[in-house]
Amino acid sequence: MNSNKRNAYAYATIVAMGGFIFGLDAALISGTVNFISKEFSLDAIQLGIVVGAPSVGVLLALFFAGYACNKYGRKRTLQIVAALYLISAVGSSLSPNYWSLLSFRFLGGLAFSSISLASMYIGEIAPPKLRGKLVTMIQINIVLGLSGAYFINYLILQLGSSDALWVSSLGINEHTWRWMLGSEILPALLWLGLLLFVPRSPAWLFYNGKKEEAKRTLLKLLPANEVDTQLLAMGESLEKSTDDKSTIAQVKEIFGKSMRVTMIIAMTLAIAQQATGINAILFYAPTVFEQLGMGTDAAFMQAIWIGVTALIFTILGLLLVDKIGRKPLIIGGMLWIVISLGISFYGFQTAKYTLTQDAISEIVDLPNKERLNTLIGVTYDSDIAFKSVVIESLGKEDARNYSSMLIQKSADMNAILILIGILSFIAAFHFSIGPIMWVLFSEIFPIGIRGTAIPFFTLITSTVSSFVQVLFPTQLETMGISNTLLFYAVTVFIGMLILYKFLVETKNMSIEDIQLALHAKK
Repeated sequence: MNSNKRNAYAYATIVAMGGFIFGLDAALISGTVNFISKEFSLDAIQLGIVVGAPSVGVLLALFFAGYACNKYGRKRTLQIVAALYLISAVGSSLSPNYWSLLSFRFLGGLAFSSISLASMYIGEIAPPKLRGKLVTMIQINIVLGLSGAYFINYLILQLGSSDALWVSSLGINEHTWRWMLGSEILPALLWLGLLLFVPRSPAWLFYNGKKEEAKRTLLKLLPANEVDTQLLAMGESLEKSTDDKSTIAQVKEIFGKSMRVTMIIAMTLAIAQQATGINAILFYAPTVFEQLGMGTDAAFMQAIWIGVTALIFTILGLLLVDKIGRKPLIIGGMLWIVISLGISFYGFQTAKYTLTQDAISEIVDLPNKERLNTLIGVTYDSDIAFKSVVIESLGKEDARNYSSMLIQKSADMNAILILIGILSFIAAFHFSIGPIMWVLFSEIFPIGIRGTAIPFFTLITSTVSSFVQVLFPTQLETMGISNTLLFYAVTVFIGMLILYKFLVETKNMSIEDIQLALHAKK
């Protein structure tokens, strides 16, 4: 590997660590759901809000991300983001109450723009033939962060039940969820330090009139005989953008007639990626697996399976994205997602819930068990119907504390089929629209508006994500898990049809050639 490629890989690897911190931050909360619900006496809405708070925070951040990227540069903005992750991790782990935890979770959401900023930066430093692989490294890091979070949560959960003196002295058994959230501190600090060693984006330098510095940076990334050609392409892309550098002017250009196809593609990707329900599954992974009738420890182990599956298929997607191309992976992957969600829907839809006297007797710490006597021997056709009668019998507080265990004891379902469906869904997402959306975002926008366009469409996908996360606990209570998954499947199918019509293949193409292909698409 020559020095140019080594530099490209090194800079991309450092910046892509933002994906790792994102994945860690996003999934660590999944292990704390039951703990914080009990400690702070949260209802479904409050729980949804605290889990989804980062996705609400990123909505605010993305209003300013485009301005910051254009004004201060991609590198400096990434450093600010890393500092926000660090502050959020420290504050969340030490939060004394619900509102404090919510505030620091929201602050962490301001840093969730790390994904869009990282894809923008890597797309601007990557040689065209490596762009797909290097941008996909962000998704690899997200998955590593998710997997690491599930493993950390499971490890801390096991330590929390230990009688070892050192465990008690550290307060792990008493403050389990705080240790889970605090595990993000060291990785965030490391990323903040490593960002000092990456150069400023050559595209940003060129955009701001620093052409000689842009050239010096490009010489680190491309063979000398390709640098002038790249600078010429940047100039041509910039000439086709508006002369007005204001954010409002650039947003108007995004919705202009010449950008119609690009806007349709980006908007569909932004909505469909999160409308898959991926963050409902990832953020509430143990909760979802408890719906299979498994205990808490088993649910944490199943969540680790999610991380492993995601990692394997993200790597596979990385290896194929520059060979097979973006469009086949996107369309094929979305069809795979629809089928996988359909399998899970069928498995949950055919489940039955019947509570027995022996099952009630096994729940030793449930007070006034006789309240459940009217449920014994009665078969319920859905989780929502079963939960409803549990709430009527036990009241909201006891139902919140014991419904997962009661589902475990009463569920009669094809758990293997559902597990296959969920893991297949995870595989399909991380093989296709999960990472490739960011690849396409780094490719389809002209240089002059990229600093605004990528954060803008990330704002759209983050808005959808926040709705998914905040509403998921309520959907479980009102729609049930099966109908919730069906809703996701229908939404993805609609998005797939739109992309089949409008998406163009971009592999191995320069930004300028991609613009020509998009403008020619009717």
